[in-house]
Amino acid sequence: MGGKPVTDVSVLIRRLDPDLDLPAYAHAGDAGLDLVARVGVRISPGERVLVPTGIAIALPDGFAAFVHPRSGLAITRGLTVVNAPGTIDAGYRGEISVALVNLDPLAAVDIARGDRIAQLIFQEIARVRWIPVDHLPGSDRGEGGFGSTGR
Repeated sequence: MGGKPVTDVSVLIRRLDPDLDLPAYAHAGDAGLDLVARVGVRISPGERVLVPTGIAIALPDGFAAFVHPRSGLAITRGLTVVNAPGTIDAGYRGEISVALVNLDPLAAVDIARGDRIAQLIFQEIARVRWIPVDHLPGSDRGEGGFGSTGR
């Protein structure tokens, strides 16, 4: 039951708004830290809004952070991240902002300052070295794409 050990990584964080909580895990074992809104916004049906979080980070080389939607906001209010997951590269030092979209066809969504709006997930990144070839090795799936495994 032990599974693979969790990799701890130290990340420098700059608070751009000292009155907001730092991103935190809601529960032991969670993959994502909750990001909060630095400002209140109203998002009309179909509208996209860039919401600042009040933090900037310095990731170590070999890591990236990804902004994911919060499932509760998606199902209860139709709110999701436009470019999910949003990618934060190790070299980025600006404020983390979340591109939200309201997919509810009728109701506006109000976000208050300090509301949890997204999750931040950290991952170690492999660097790719391309090896050009004329043919790829075979596989069980082959070139079967969208819908090729049936329903």
